[in-house]
Amino acid sequence: MSERRLLLCTDMDRTVIPNGVQSEHPNARKRFAAFCRQPGVKLVYVTGRHQALVKQAIKNYALPDPDFVITDVGSKIYRVIDDQWRELSAWEMEIDKDWHGKSHQQIKQLLGDISNLHLQEPSKQNTHKLSYYLPLHVDKDGVIAAIKDRLEKENIDASLVWSIDEPKGIGLLDVLPRNATKLHAIEFLQQQLGYHPTDVVFAGDSGNDLPVLGSAIRSVLVANATDEIKQAAQQLARRNGHGDALYIAAARGLHMNGNYAAGVLEGVWHFAPDFRDKLQQDEVDDDG
Repeated sequence: MSERRLLLCTDMDRTVIPNGVQSEHPNARKRFAAFCRQPGVKLVYVTGRHQALVKQAIKNYALPDPDFVITDVGSKIYRVIDDQWRELSAWEMEIDKDWHGKSHQQIKQLLGDISNLHLQEPSKQNTHKLSYYLPLHVDKDGVIAAIKDRLEKENIDASLVWSIDEPKGIGLLDVLPRNATKLHAIEFLQQQLGYHPTDVVFAGDSGNDLPVLGSAIRSVLVANATDEIKQAAQQLARRNGHGDALYIAAARGLHMNGNYAAGVLEGVWHFAPDFRDKLQQDEVDDDG
């Protein structure tokens, strides 16, 4: 019998990090960490955070150390070995094709005079990611249309990612190479590591996870996700013909509440039955 393998890819904030309003099951992160130490399991964090913020979150929330990290909304991939983070240059070369020779600096100059568009801090920029603040009262669709028009005229293939920092009340806009997304980064890593699609599970909770949640990648939406995101993910998955690849956690199978890390493990329970024995053992260990 072939060795069981799992490439477990998960968002961080409000997925394995319990920084939403819903309650976290008291044993969820402990069981998640124990599961990720199992032979055959490779853990990948997939996040909009940059490297320093990922390291801080791992320490602050006692999260298990990953094998790989996809950071900056998909624009960087790192392999982590003995606390050493090694950037995958092959991914850098792959996404660089989309900008057709243009640099970060050149694109910044190209967009520099667009009204209400303000560059975020230097720590939130990288060679293939320009991050901006945009006030919420501004016509974001008009600004995005203006950006797209300029980029297209310069033959730059870009992906624009919009989100909202709710605590700070500000809009966030990332300009990335077209293929520098969470979805394409996961697919690239899967192919590079030689994983079969059925050996990959993704977990997420929010709008910037929708491209993955609606794809052929087996995905779980944690129970603490909003009803709007749950509805949008289901509609997108069905429209793309991948309804069976999406699972919404609802406190089934593991005697937890389906929120945050509990929902991630519930997704593994659903999509990777070969690992159910280990998940059950973690439950027994907690009870004991």
